[in-house]
This record gives sequence, structure tokens and C-alpha cells, in this order.
Amino acid sequence: MPTQQEVIDKLKTINYPGFSRDIVSFGIVNDVQISDTKITVVLVLKTPDSKIIDALNHAVQATLKEAYPDMTIDPKVNVQQPRQAQQAPQQVSYLNNVKYKVAVASGKGGVGKSTVAVNLAVALAQQGMKVGLLDADIYGPSIPLMLGVQVQPAFDGKRLIPIEKYGVKLMSLGFLVDSNDPVIWRGSLVTRALQQLMTDVDWDGLDVILFDMPPGTGDAQLTLSQSVALDGAVIVSTPQDVALLDAVKGVQMFRKVNVPIMGIIENMSYFACPHCGGRTDIFAHGGVERECKRIGTDLLGEVPLDADIRIGGDKGEPIVAGRPGSPQAQAFKEIAEKIRQHLTGN
Repeated sequence: MPTQQEVIDKLKTINYPGFSRDIVSFGIVNDVQISDTKITVVLVLKTPDSKIIDALNHAVQATLKEAYPDMTIDPKVNVQQPRQAQQAPQQVSYLNNVKYKVAVASGKGGVGKSTVAVNLAVALAQQGMKVGLLDADIYGPSIPLMLGVQVQPAFDGKRLIPIEKYGVKLMSLGFLVDSNDPVIWRGSLVTRALQQLMTDVDWDGLDVILFDMPPGTGDAQLTLSQSVALDGAVIVSTPQDVALLDAVKGVQMFRKVNVPIMGIIENMSYFACPHCGGRTDIFAHGGVERECKRIGTDLLGEVPLDADIRIGGDKGEPIVAGRPGSPQAQAFKEIAEKIRQHLTGN
């Protein structure tokens, strides 16, 4: 009798119809149940398209029957409307004028999520995409510092005009409040502020917008998943177990609201000595890759712990912009390319 992980590995060979992404990392495999003679695979889809349902039923049946010919294969496809359509239908139209919408999130603070979001945004812009970056971390907006912006956005009489830096259109609550003043708001005010950053800002004409999410699984994450048809979420973690535990919670939260998980980025993956070139795994190594295999998602890449990355963030010049040819910048560019390919299919 196969294990659940062995069945999941087989399911990873099945691509979602019309995409190059497999159904496990796409986030539609809801459950795998195994008995002595039967394997049941539960898929949850947003679409009622009978062609997609039939194709997935056939693919699951054929793939698992070939691997386990003595067992009965029972694929079950449940069609579920996105949670935002059930709970807040009036919010579904947010940012419909933006082609792709991606959340950059983390289960806990201190893992370098904002640094990753900034460098990915600049890298995507360098690859020819029209990119927006929305600082959704209402309590701790860091985009103004990391991109060296100290001016307020203009207002055209109807909407705020995003500030542009390094080819990326930016908006943050940090542009609108004093950087020394703490934001002491209840959840309802956070929700409203995030909605206004989406609706009262001119985001027209973008190929993709990245949301730099606050850490955790709170009001901002729920508001975004209910208000915007997200095309995917990227989770940032460091290698140690305490960070991975919270990263997995982030993955499961997005899956519960039917947001596809593009994968996990291992930040501060290792330290390469600038003098001797020796490598030190300060926070251990390989934990994110093991966890990705366990929960059925991709490891998008490994970003080193490096002083130049930190310096670039502190002085408002992301390393992808300041030292585009460096190995550190290349790590971000390779991850950005994977995200671009996932979104566009080429």
C-alpha cells in the first residue's frame, strides 16, 4: 500500500489543464485518503468547467492506476466558489484592471519578506513587465525606506498617483503618515486602509502587482484574499524550524481561501564568506526544501544571508538595481523569472 507522500508525488506529474503547473503546487489537491484497496483523491476547483473537471478526473485515474494497478482509484472533484465571492461579493472587482496579482507573505516577522518583495518587483520590471508594489504591511510599512522614497504621492483629483522608482509603481501607508508615528488601529481600520490603497490609487495598466503582506495570518491576509482574485502567493521563510512552522501555516491559510501557492523562498539560506568563499549554514540548510516536498509545493529559490543585500535595503537601493550582475542579485532574478513564467505560461 502506497504512502500519502508517494501518491502526492505521483499527482505532481499531472499538470493543470492549459498550464505548465502541476495540480499539487496549484493548490487544488485538498485531500488524499488511502485504504487497503482504494485511493481517494479530493480536488477542489474554482471553475465549474466540465472539460477541466473531466480532464482532471481522467488524468488522476490514469496516472494512479498505472502506478497502482491493483487499487481502486476514486478521484472526487468539488467545485467551490472563492471565499471572497461567498462572503463579500461587492469586493471581487478590486484591481480587475491589473493582469496578475501576487501576495508575498511570511508566517512570522524577521525573515526578510519585504527585502524579497522589493527585489522581486525590481527584477520583474527589469524583465520587461509593468510592475506595481503595494505595501500591505499597515502596521510596519518598510517600502519607503527600502526604495529610498521620501516624498508623498500626487493626487489627480480622483485618485493617488503611485510613486515610481526603479521601474516599479509604489504605494504605501508609509508615504502618507509620519515615519515616527506608530499605527495603532483596530482590525476594521486596517481592512479599510488596505482597501483604499487598492481602490483609491491609479494602478491602471500594470502587468502584475505584488503585495508586501504583513507577517502572520491576520486581518490583512483575509481582507486581500476576500477582496482580490489573487493569482498566487509566494511564502518567504528562513531555514530554521521555528520559521518553517509558521511558513507552513501561511501556506495552509492561503490554500483554505483558494489562493494557489507558487512556492516558498528560502531567505538567509546560507552565508558565503567574502574573503575565503567558504559557506556557512548559519540557520541550518535544507529545511525549506524538505518541507516543500512534504506539503506539495515548490522551492522557488535560495537567497544568501549577505551584507550587501542588507546595505542595499537600508540605503534605498535594492541589490537587483544597485549590483544587478552580482550572484546575490542573480538569485532574486531567477526566482522572479520562475514567477513570471508561472503567471504568463511562457
